[in-house]
Amino acid sequence: MAGLGGVGRAHGLDKLERRLDRVAHLARHGSPPDLSAGELVALAEDTGLRGRGGAGFPFARKLSAVMEGRRRTGGRVAVVVNGSEGEPGCLKDTALLLFAPHLVLDGALLAARALGAEEIAVGVTRADVARSVRRAIDERGPLSTPVRAVLLAERFITGEGTALTDGLNRGPGLPSGRKIRSSERGLNGLPTLLSNTETYAQLAVAARLGALDHRATGDPAEPGTVLLTVAGERVVEAPTGVPLARVLALCGLRPGQGVLIGGYHGTWLSPSAAGTALLSRDDLAAYGAVLGAGAVLPLPEGTCPAGEVVRVARWMAAESAGQCGPCVLGLPALADALGQAVGGGGQRALDAVRDWMRAVERRGACSHPDGTARFIASALAAFPDEFAGHAGGAGCGRPVLGALPVPGEEAYGGKAYGAASAPAAGGGRHSGGRATTATAARPRAPEQRLLVDWTLCQGHGLCADLVPGMVRLGPDGYPERATMPLPARMRRRAQLAVRRCPALALRVQGGE
Repeated sequence: MAGLGGVGRAHGLDKLERRLDRVAHLARHGSPPDLSAGELVALAEDTGLRGRGGAGFPFARKLSAVMEGRRRTGGRVAVVVNGSEGEPGCLKDTALLLFAPHLVLDGALLAARALGAEEIAVGVTRADVARSVRRAIDERGPLSTPVRAVLLAERFITGEGTALTDGLNRGPGLPSGRKIRSSERGLNGLPTLLSNTETYAQLAVAARLGALDHRATGDPAEPGTVLLTVAGERVVEAPTGVPLARVLALCGLRPGQGVLIGGYHGTWLSPSAAGTALLSRDDLAAYGAVLGAGAVLPLPEGTCPAGEVVRVARWMAAESAGQCGPCVLGLPALADALGQAVGGGGQRALDAVRDWMRAVERRGACSHPDGTARFIASALAAFPDEFAGHAGGAGCGRPVLGALPVPGEEAYGGKAYGAASAPAAGGGRHSGGRATTATAARPRAPEQRLLVDWTLCQGHGLCADLVPGMVRLGPDGYPERATMPLPARMRRRAQLAVRRCPALALRVQGGE
């Protein structure tokens, strides 16, 4: 662990040599203040605090949404700490929960007391992390709000909001497939404040410092510090707005062939961009990137970029929740098509990769297909000559060193190039004449929509016959879209499709 200048008043992880127990934690940080719900919202607004788990959602808006939900449930709410960290290139939340668990609990208890929450649940996926959190809970003695640490399945999708709450509710830990806000229904069906481990630690730091002192560190437009995992091995705390090159230099690294920002749902920066980029939302947005969960992965010169990307694509496909066609069929087909291209499959294979990327986008039960397609699209844009050379059979002569961390390759048969042939785009089980082209004339904003529940859909294809012109099947045999406008003239057919769907995966939403 390391820290850049200006972070001494924050987490101070660079000074930790051992786990801080309750006594050592209080000696270093002191006791946090008690804040009302209104004061907590004001603090989050004044410090510009955002979630640190990937989406970067404003924390004040989350708090306000839970407070609104609390009014609907007679005051019953819950708090969830997302410590699952399924991203292979991330260790920051693990570092916090192993070395400074009381800082995280401070933030969670601060929020719970302000909201009047009846429970705090901490979801983790490592046994050593679970032990550390449970030990910290025991060190605190009796608490006004019960806290429990739950060991969940170690998967990439475990940290998705609905999957996390499902696991904490003793379910299988799968995404719901519907846009359910945790602020409306989360832990035990209650309005839930759900945020990332680092977010709660940042909240605890800001509460102790106060908004003015907190804003003295980092970018004025985005004050404070950020935790980064560099090269999948080292956790760095840095002021926001610091140059990426400075963080890499602190770790003895260079941009190499490029730097992946934001992990395996992230974006590649070229070496020149990595040399000038600042670690702030606004600056990274200029490169089409977001910091996400704080993963910074430079690619060394000695490894094959195309082979590294194929390894990750295969692992991401294997990490599917297994409950929707775009994930179960689309991602393996995309990974196989990429392997075919890198193995010398020519331009046709590269075209198939792009076809499969389009086929999975905006169609999954969660964001996993979208993020995987974005990672591959960014790699194709960042290393065009590499992929073109491999597709043409020239290769690059470099080995695949495994610079991008991928756990358990043997479990899914990971290899650099080549695989079973990917299905040709447009050649799915229900492609061709069964899916007609949508008509060009669109009615004005219909009041109803036909929805597909990806967690139930099994790709029967019957809906394309019953509502032609509305439902079009993708190359994997599943509907291309999860939501479709429902014109008045098609409502009777749509209701028939809803009744006849063998998997009960269709429903009509809205209208009178």
